Amino acid sequence: MSSVSLNPTAYRRVVAIAALGYFVDIFDLIIFGIVRVQSLRDLGLSEDQIITTGMDILNAQMIGMLLGGLLWGSIGDKFGRVKVLVGSILLYSVANILNGFVASVEDYKLLRFIGGIGLAGELGAGVTLALECMPKHIRGLGGAVIAGVGVLGAALAEIIVHYVSWRDAYIFGGVMGLAVLCFRFTLTESNMFKCHQADNVPHGSFLAILSQRSLLKKYLACVFIGVPIWFVIGLLVYFSPEFAQALNIQGPVTAGKAIMYMYIGMSIGDISSGFVSQALKSRRKAIQIYMAGLAAGVVVYSQFDGATPGQFYTMLVFLGIGAGYWALMAINASEQFGVNFRATAATTVPNFVRGSVVLVTLAFSALRPSMDMLDAAMVVGVVVFALGAIAAWCLPETFHKDLNLLEGATSPDDHGPQAGNR
Repeated sequence: MSSVSLNPTAYRRVVAIAALGYFVDIFDLIIFGIVRVQSLRDLGLSEDQIITTGMDILNAQMIGMLLGGLLWGSIGDKFGRVKVLVGSILLYSVANILNGFVASVEDYKLLRFIGGIGLAGELGAGVTLALECMPKHIRGLGGAVIAGVGVLGAALAEIIVHYVSWRDAYIFGGVMGLAVLCFRFTLTESNMFKCHQADNVPHGSFLAILSQRSLLKKYLACVFIGVPIWFVIGLLVYFSPEFAQALNIQGPVTAGKAIMYMYIGMSIGDISSGFVSQALKSRRKAIQIYMAGLAAGVVVYSQFDGATPGQFYTMLVFLGIGAGYWALMAINASEQFGVNFRATAATTVPNFVRGSVVLVTLAFSALRPSMDMLDAAMVVGVVVFALGAIAAWCLPETFHKDLNLLEGATSPDDHGPQAGNR
């Protein structure tokens, strides 16, 4: 383990800077959901167009994140995690500043797509860098802190829009990103990555993951465990004003407040799930517990007919706590793979999960003509949670896994799986 940096000051700094970056990432990721209605009204759309066009723009952002995950993952494994952290935050910060000046839906959609490409690199690269620099027995807490602090960016986004216009909110997020970029230039690569960068094995090959059955099985399990989280965020929370009407909530519900309360709960869940995982000495068991809690929360959500807005928002906090295994999902994706595929897996998995919103909204839209809004959502939810539960059951445990290994190594000298724990 001599190749692993265990300097407490160094890894705490990595965690702090990664957490700040993810905070901005979430601000810029969520801001569209908060200003969706107002921004589309200002661009001249009718009330009937707002939900359909809003889904189109959200899907453009998520498709950008899918492509960005592949791009940044490959860069992270071939050239370094820090390069991803610098390049991604620069791209999405500039895109968000330009978002403040859009004059048409087409421009809006294009910039959310470009922003999505940039946003895709943040979480996976930050968690990967932190885990490779931290001692094995506490690395789960590092990832939990990054995610727990980061998701509070959604709360700031909701607060900011009460004081500035939606255009200025985009600009504010972009400027924050450029400020964090200054700190990023002080980061260095993990020794683990530097020691294996020149090794004669594939680096950053997504196709290699897909072509090896054992790796593909792990990868798909990593993705499917996260889809329930973004079923809740991308459908039930993003479009909470419409679902509130379907549930006969006794007062106005705004998407901004719904997102804020959901993400406050997620911050609690992300940090607490890290401690639960440490106590159980198991990533898989903690994921299963929180996923079960999220499923129970969705059932309660569907029965909230006639509740007050305060009760509805409180329900979203509890949903957020259940969704707090998001941090464990990112940690697990990073721990499942060797150094040469780690950034690819850790970066693409969260973005394939977020990108699943495209399929979720398409399935939801396909069901709506034949059933009411809430029933259509619950049918999609049953499928999503069933796949998630199966995936969680199939996951290999990674709590005690040594991360200093390569995929595709052929000898113990290459630190491959057959080299054992070092």
